[in-house]
Amino acid sequence: MRALLPLALGDFRQRARRPAYLAVLAASVGLAVAAVPARDAHWTVLQFGDWRGTYDSAYLGMVVALAGTVWLSLGGFYAVRGAVARDADSGVGGLLATTRLPTAAYLCAKFLSSLLVLASLLGVLALAALALLWARGESGTLDVVALLQPFVLIALPMVALTAAAALLFETIPLLRAGLGNVLWFFVWTVLVLGGQSPHAPLGGIGVADVVRSLGAALRAQGVDPHGAGEFSLGLTFVERPLRTFDWDGFEPTTAYVVQRLALAGIAVLVALVPAVWFARVDPARGHAPAPRQKHVAPAVVAPPAVFARPPVTPARTGRTGLRLLAGEARVLVRGTAWWWWAVTAALALLALCVTPATGVSRVLLPLSWIWPVLLWSRLGTQRGESGVDAFLAGYPRPARRRYAEWTAGVLLTAAAGAGAGLRAAAGGDGPGCAAWACAVLFIPTLALALGTVSRTHRLFQAVYPPLWYLVVNGFAPLDFMGAIRDADGHPQGLSPTTLLLVTALLLGVIQAATARWPATLPGASPRGAKWSVRDRG
Repeated sequence: MRALLPLALGDFRQRARRPAYLAVLAASVGLAVAAVPARDAHWTVLQFGDWRGTYDSAYLGMVVALAGTVWLSLGGFYAVRGAVARDADSGVGGLLATTRLPTAAYLCAKFLSSLLVLASLLGVLALAALALLWARGESGTLDVVALLQPFVLIALPMVALTAAAALLFETIPLLRAGLGNVLWFFVWTVLVLGGQSPHAPLGGIGVADVVRSLGAALRAQGVDPHGAGEFSLGLTFVERPLRTFDWDGFEPTTAYVVQRLALAGIAVLVALVPAVWFARVDPARGHAPAPRQKHVAPAVVAPPAVFARPPVTPARTGRTGLRLLAGEARVLVRGTAWWWWAVTAALALLALCVTPATGVSRVLLPLSWIWPVLLWSRLGTQRGESGVDAFLAGYPRPARRRYAEWTAGVLLTAAAGAGAGLRAAAGGDGPGCAAWACAVLFIPTLALALGTVSRTHRLFQAVYPPLWYLVVNGFAPLDFMGAIRDADGHPQGLSPTTLLLVTALLLGVIQAATARWPATLPGASPRGAKWSVRDRG
């Protein structure tokens, strides 16, 4: 057990140096700024009808802490995932399996390191709240206890539960990969939305007592809380700046503190319960995650110069392009079970049969375009994650391979939404057909751009489900698939011109990343390897 703390601290230092940590850190600072808008801003994160609290220590600390609770319980999950898989890949897990370190201690170290990562992000949010109190504060006094109390009582137990859930998902084979990344978004949605209810178990996310305190403050200042409007937690656009009222914070009761401690205790239990079945990276027990095999590129990247390449003719170029596209399509969908295709076909048939077209676009089209999310997340990532990037760097025309991969993604997207597209065409729905066609181009382009830049499938799996969820919930400004219609059946979301422009910009990002990606083999360049006599073995 003496090695527990050094192991956790070492793992924390390793994670803190990773780009994902810096990305979540920057997003957290931006979130804090967005949570405390200027006085005349037309958006808010926390409101009680047409009212908000005066920007003082208590209110700023509460707003930033609640925003951090919502954000870090989602984005933090993806930031701390992969600790066990990294041990398997690097061989550290195998070495630890030969020691006397108990599995429970190993899991506890991983949980503590994840908690340290998320707690450090909470610390940055607290510092940002302090800076915002100076920049946008409407009260000149500083109350450190009132500022930090929401971070300790509300945010910290929730991020502890997030760290435990990330570790639990890594120890369950079915949830270890992309399915767990997508599933967590829906679990998070239930936790955050259901956790705001006053009847949520253990107080949910802890906001119910805050709402009662805010309502009491409004009532004390002569405003009827029920007539003021509903409490809202989340980014909301308002027509006019909110009115302010004074709020001195809330005094946590003993029962409230016990509930928060109980939630933290549940997080510890969730992190340690996999010790019952988890074997770490111990091959003798046969239940541990196997390290991902990476292909080692040969030292010789080009054949001897005596082997001349055949002349390139237009017919040969066309056949090569088709073979390349077919190969990319096979790689994209490899390992897909027959039942996956059966569900895809069933959704397409339902979309063809259901009338009117608005019903197809509102329900079946979003279902059709969330189903392939794990396949889309492979775009731009499989070469890096399988370790063949170095080998492929020795071959010319990387852009051709990349756009063959993009075309395969476009074909997959069109196949998944074929029922809705054919239904719109058969019904003479011109705007719907245009929105459908633009979405067919946009979705795989987004996946390929995120995969090419990040070189991991996790980023798209974290970005796309929230974007899809906003469309399903009727947020028209970000509707990229034409699912939200007006009374006349016309799409209300992003215009085809806007979507095409965004798609073109993403294609530019893909092209730039492909051209500038550093070559890893002798004789290779960003535009492909050069054939020369020096490359002979």
